[in-house]
Amino acid sequence: MVEMMRNRTFSEIMIGDAAVLTRTCSMKDVELFGVATGDLNPTHYSAESAERFAGNRRVVAHSMWGGSLLSALLGNELPGPGTVYRRQDLDFITPIGVGDTVTVSIAVIEKTAPDEVTFDCLAVNQKGETVFTGKARVAAPLESVEQPRMELQEVALRRRHHVFEDIIARCSELVPISVAVCHPCDQVSLEGPVDAARQGLIDPILIGPESKIRSVAKEFGIDLAGLRIVDTQHSHESAERAVAMCRSGEAEALMKGSLHTDEMMHEVASRDKGLRTARRISHVFVMDVPTYPRTLLITDAAINIYPTLEDKADILQNAIELAHVLGVELPKVAILSAVETVYPKINSTIEAAALCKMADRGQITGALLDGPLAFDNAISEEAAKIKKINSPVAGRADILLVPDLEAGNMLAKQLSYLADADAAGIVLGARVPIVLTSRADSAKARLASCAVAVLFAHARRAKA
Repeated sequence: MVEMMRNRTFSEIMIGDAAVLTRTCSMKDVELFGVATGDLNPTHYSAESAERFAGNRRVVAHSMWGGSLLSALLGNELPGPGTVYRRQDLDFITPIGVGDTVTVSIAVIEKTAPDEVTFDCLAVNQKGETVFTGKARVAAPLESVEQPRMELQEVALRRRHHVFEDIIARCSELVPISVAVCHPCDQVSLEGPVDAARQGLIDPILIGPESKIRSVAKEFGIDLAGLRIVDTQHSHESAERAVAMCRSGEAEALMKGSLHTDEMMHEVASRDKGLRTARRISHVFVMDVPTYPRTLLITDAAINIYPTLEDKADILQNAIELAHVLGVELPKVAILSAVETVYPKINSTIEAAALCKMADRGQITGALLDGPLAFDNAISEEAAKIKKINSPVAGRADILLVPDLEAGNMLAKQLSYLADADAAGIVLGARVPIVLTSRADSAKARLASCAVAVLFAHARRAKA
């Protein structure tokens, strides 16, 4: 059945007539309001900014959103369709935070011919605190109108993709690094390093069967002019030569080509001839998620299948160092599990608690850790507030440490294919950063992976 809207004309309105509207403020409401109005006041969008600019109120303050409810009540209910706003005089007393429930009430206190109606206005939150109070004056409709209530289209908020562009732009003034490209014998694995070279990110050394590399280049119109090729007989030799060049310092980073990841990583992990260090080797996805307000790192989703507690400490430290390189001074780390409480039957919750205590004791440094946290509590301030999780990490995570490879791989791919996220990837913990490309990666993601390796290599130079 279609719901109808009927207005109240000026002649029908009586002194004392009243209407009420109740609405709960969500972060989506705040962001949509900002998009519609262009209001970029930082106190609206993060608890940190509200605390910085508005004292100790750890709320996302948005009183103007509450004021907009008054307009909705006047336009929809009393007087309803045909109402024209003339004037309002409101005192805003208590800020509105995400999760607050606001009840707006209006009552007619004066009528002035030919059409003006003045309302007494009051808004209170779920605690009974006054949000705003004041007066509003409108021109009431003179003719009766009845019409179906409009159904507005569902609106979804999405950030513009910019994370990868920012990472690539940071490399513009850096000297290209030498990269050993291991067995680039198909279109995707050859185009990636060549494109990165043309943009001044890297100086690639193409390691593989030269005849095959040149054949692929000719078939797909890839210009190899000026690029060095190291001829090998097969993929196994390509992996050996590439790793050896990185070990000797001839190359500052390693990039996977068309060979299988396991084949290359076997050489990387060799105790005698590989690139191992005292730290566990691990993979980090750098995610640009349009629905999330910050760069998101996910680890480990490609190397360590079932990491131990000791492994996870190394995996975390690798990701934390990458976050520093990307400009996050004190990254917030959410250690994921299925629940947000320590539960002895779920091992990942126990390990999460142990990792947090290790951070307290200085065994993991450079970040704020919290866990166990379920995924929703890690990335949604609203979910964390509903579950009464008081944490500087909850809802604002920069790094997600997953329980195992299966969980991490599924999470990263779900974000890519269901949330339109872009994913770049890098392997850390070895002597050099390692770029693992995928045939499914976009050209931008491949360039971003190279750029991350460039930034990491230059940061390592600075420490040397």
